[in-house]
Amino acid sequence: MTDREWAAVRPLLPVPAWFQGRGGWPEGYCHRQLLDAIRYLVAGGISWQAMPADFPAWARSTPPSATGASTG
Repeated sequence: MTDREWAAVRPLLPVPAWFQGRGGWPEGYCHRQLLDAIRYLVAGGISWQAMPADFPAWARSTPPSATGASTG
């Protein structure tokens, strides 16, 4: 993702609660890196598990609700 693309997308993303002092934990990966990984997936038509090693690990990037884990 170019700096110009990131500058256009960044204002559209929510500000994390922890950054605003409302609790929570910092994310393990930056939003830009995750968006780059998603674009790579869509362009290549591959699964997250087949991603290059320099992208976030698929297990860390999948929300618990998407894996069938209990949210209660």
